[in-house]
Amino acid sequence: MSIVMTQADWIGLFTHFAALSLLGVGGAITTAPDMHRYLVTGQHWLSDPQFTSSIALAQAAPGPNVLFVALMGWNVGLNAGGGLAAGPHAWGLAFLGVLMAMTGIMLPSSILTYTATRWAHKNRELRAVRAFKTGMAPIVIALLIATGWLLTAAKNEPARDWPLWLLTAAATLLVWRTRLHLLWMIGAGAVLGAVGLV
Repeated sequence: MSIVMTQADWIGLFTHFAALSLLGVGGAITTAPDMHRYLVTGQHWLSDPQFTSSIALAQAAPGPNVLFVALMGWNVGLNAGGGLAAGPHAWGLAFLGVLMAMTGIMLPSSILTYTATRWAHKNRELRAVRAFKTGMAPIVIALLIATGWLLTAAKNEPARDWPLWLLTAAATLLVWRTRLHLLWMIGAGAVLGAVGLV
């Protein structure tokens, strides 16, 4: 995939990720649906496989889960440079993409988090602070569900994937109703996937 990006496009990439940074309650992964809308559907800077591969690779790799943003920036830059085989110029644009995307997603939220946390810690007994913390939980859950839906919608075979949906529902109920550690469910899911049941 080859694209042409102007200076305004690079600034647009930075500002879009900066805006998403302030909306990423629960982590950057919760803003993946809007990243898809912007990068794949709107600007056509990434293909669907590049988008989902960026998320899958970053989630599988050790380290912070925000690395998928770096991979998206890398792929945008590579596409602007003509692909990996295009040489050092493409690699330079890929690093520029990483810089723009990661600075955009990290800087505003880091400044806001530092400032708000200091203020909230000083005022933790205020009713408004307690209400804000309580009210954010359902929003984070809804954003994570939207991200999961986006990542699974590409397959779009719910009749064939019913064991996976059943496993998801069972794990959700177990997390909600028991004190069973989440790692046991992740391990069980891995075993069921390894033997081909889901």
